[in-house]
Amino acid sequence: MLLLLLSILLIIVGTVRFKVHPFLVLFVVALAYGLLAGMPVELVLQSVKDGFGGILGNIGLVIVMGVIIGAFLEHTGGAQALASKVLSVIGEKKLHSAMGLIGYIVSIPVFCDSGFIILHPLNKALSRKAGKRLAGTAIALALGLLASHAMVPPTPGPIAAAGIIGANLGLVILAG
Repeated sequence: MLLLLLSILLIIVGTVRFKVHPFLVLFVVALAYGLLAGMPVELVLQSVKDGFGGILGNIGLVIVMGVIIGAFLEHTGGAQALASKVLSVIGEKKLHSAMGLIGYIVSIPVFCDSGFIILHPLNKALSRKAGKRLAGTAIALALGLLASHAMVPPTPGPIAAAGIIGANLGLVILAG
């Protein structure tokens, strides 16, 4: 139990205090935890590989597709077309509310970070066209994305968690 608490503390200190990339901290702490717990080196490496591969298998495709959609939106002019339509429907005065709502809806099938990448070109185009500050619309977008990501199953986070622990996804959705 002490080793687990120490590992969690190292993850927090490494990412917050020393600003080391979370992936690197998680990887190093996972290796150290396995070795300090007395696992053979081969088993530690296999466990880390299987864990990472399992998670990537569950959610990796969702993230990759989100990035691809975002790139298409930006390079085809789709973001500008969406921006014009959104502004004509909701008006410039309600842009922050609209970005929050758009984020909330998009984050249901897509991870919130991928959703942000997908919607950033649209957000940039809308804020420029409406004469609003990008930081304000980005915060509204992020809040909408995070709200549904945290509270609405079947977002990718709960799907990944259910897959990791082997839970029945239908029961997870019913439980909320």
